[in-house]
Amino acid sequence: MATTTTDITTLSVIIPAYNELRTIATVIARVHAVDVHGLHKEIIVVDDGSTDGTRVVLEGLHRDGHARVILQPTNRGKGAAIRAGLDAVTGDLVIIQDADLELSPEEYPRLVAPFLEDPGTQAVFGSRFLSGSREGRPLAILANRFLTGLTNVLYNASLTDMETCYKLCRTDVLRALALESERFEIEPEITAKLLRRGCAIKEVAISYQPRSRADGKTINWKDGLRAIMTLIKWRLVRGV
Repeated sequence: MATTTTDITTLSVIIPAYNELRTIATVIARVHAVDVHGLHKEIIVVDDGSTDGTRVVLEGLHRDGHARVILQPTNRGKGAAIRAGLDAVTGDLVIIQDADLELSPEEYPRLVAPFLEDPGTQAVFGSRFLSGSREGRPLAILANRFLTGLTNVLYNASLTDMETCYKLCRTDVLRALALESERFEIEPEITAKLLRRGCAIKEVAISYQPRSRADGKTINWKDGLRAIMTLIKWRLVRGV
């Protein structure tokens, strides 16, 4: 088991949430329960204008001290929620956790381990495909493969899962990216800017339990186009 390096004491978890009444309490409980190499965990939930009762649950969890809650006045998108959460974090490392439990908080120790083993580590991505997973809708898998391949071509990288939610970074590194995205294009923006800055992204295999549109999945083909444009944009922009 990895031992904690002296400069890493706290893991901040940003949970962007929009109409996640069925899962929000469970995901926060699971984040609380996992032991991440003895690190303190800071949980920041950013509610992105939920209308299904999620806010009522979050208000109770906030009062009980289970999470810090930030309420966005209107629905702006995942990227805007992540940026609001990033402004508030105080930990040494920060990870993004979707509220739908497609990805398991029990994977955190594996994702954090590279930071504890190598103080020079700046970013670790959890890859749904390194483990050989074929879960999910075929078109979604194909789109992810395409976007990851495009990333590798544009940025001379060798990633297997660019669109993964589990992007774990040193907080100072992530803040230095000056993120701008409002919606799901936050994923390619983070990846592109890390690579443009010469940050080596390590990947760790993770498990994956995809949800369907019936379960509340909202990403669509328009977000795929935005992702392509984002990758191209940050490859061409100077001074990143």
